[in-house]
Amino acid sequence: MSFIGDIERFIATNLYPNRVPIAIGLVVVLIAAVLVARRRGWFAAARRHPGRTAAVVVLALAVGLPSAWYLGSPLFIRTSLDEPAPTSAPPTASPMPASTPAATDGASPTAPVPTATPAPVLAAPRSGTFTGADEFHFGSGTATLIETAPGVWTVRFESFSVRNGPDLFVYVSPDPAGYDDAAIELGRLKATDGNFNMDLPAGSIPTGAASVVIWCKQFAVQFAVAPLEG
Repeated sequence: MSFIGDIERFIATNLYPNRVPIAIGLVVVLIAAVLVARRRGWFAAARRHPGRTAAVVVLALAVGLPSAWYLGSPLFIRTSLDEPAPTSAPPTASPMPASTPAATDGASPTAPVPTATPAPVLAAPRSGTFTGADEFHFGSGTATLIETAPGVWTVRFESFSVRNGPDLFVYVSPDPAGYDDAAIELGRLKATDGNFNMDLPAGSIPTGAASVVIWCKQFAVQFAVAPLEG
């Protein structure tokens, strides 16, 4: 269904910035269409054939209403979530037995002295600020890529807000400009607004991670991107 994404991108980049004059033009066209239909007797013909008219109206509503709700409802439906920030796991010190020195004549061997394993060094967090793909697909707030434990990664969203969409997913991408086929999918976006965390899949290694992306998976449309710095 990428063609729908192409239509959405065309609307967002070409029509949405001119929405006010376009809306005025549509109202004028609608009024003109009503006047033409009235002058040609289309309303009278519809009244003479109520059964056919009702069937056409019902069919149009049966197809149009669900489609309009699926595509249009995200524009005004908002969700909010507030989760605590993730914390790094404290290092665990596992004792390692020291070598036992050889016993000397007439002396008992010394007890082994346990030594602590060096604490693991976690990667420094990397953050970026969201910007929308265009005037219609807005985005704001920050994303921070955090290693909470060795090999365990989380993306933290702070003061986040984005235009809602029908199928929004989160990706960590190697491209600072946005989505890439090699991006790591974190799952469906939890909320359109707020502060929350999204974990990378177990075993994921975000080597070369350059951005966090909000992407409409079904229609292949980018909504927002946060290039990572640091």
